[in-house]
Amino acid sequence: MTPRRFGICIDANDPERVAEFWAAVLDREPEASGEEIRLLPRTDDDLRIRFLPTDAPKTLANPHHLHLTSALPQDQQRTVDRLIGLGATHLDVGQLPEEDHIVLGDPEGNELCVIPAGNSWLAGTGFLGEVAADGSRENGLFWSAALGWPLVWDQDGETAVATPSGSAKVAWGGPPPVPRGPRDRFRFDLIAPEDTEPAAEIRRLEELGATLVTEIGSDGRWARMTDPDAYEFEVLAPR
Repeated sequence: MTPRRFGICIDANDPERVAEFWAAVLDREPEASGEEIRLLPRTDDDLRIRFLPTDAPKTLANPHHLHLTSALPQDQQRTVDRLIGLGATHLDVGQLPEEDHIVLGDPEGNELCVIPAGNSWLAGTGFLGEVAADGSRENGLFWSAALGWPLVWDQDGETAVATPSGSAKVAWGGPPPVPRGPRDRFRFDLIAPEDTEPAAEIRRLEELGATLVTEIGSDGRWARMTDPDAYEFEVLAPR
């Protein structure tokens, strides 16, 4: 099976401001397309990122968040200082004093972690090293099959997949699930490969355990679905 591309969709009250922040953090160019703003990937293996407007305020922690890596010991604080300068803030999400990652929020409070150098789990990944996701083992297995990405961890209810090149990971932390509101602000996208028919891709995902919410058929968005843990994701046309 041809591997699929993986994307992130973040709802924002001010999508231009949040996209500008992440474009600067990741050194990517933003591109507006209709109501959404995309960060253009620099390589074919980059995780796709887009932002959509919402009027709903952020009231809960996101079920998923990003991990940024550090190559050298001094890089962690340099990254933190740079992100603070771009509009990030320090967050207390219950991290323990002995934990060595630093938790920040982007301009709208979307959580992210800056990981110190020497982290063996993220060795070999890029600066955007991981999407840390809430979810069960079943969900991790679903996404491995849905994306066609190798499962690189499956232990004690925790799972993880990696991009085909190993440039980034997506990891599911197992139970218990985090509290959730009516709709998650941080969601996943699955980008279909060339020469894929929408109906066939939707049917394939249903056979793997996804549930169709609605077919969209506009702006390159084929369908809204939910994964086995009832997290919403969208199926996007090839780009």
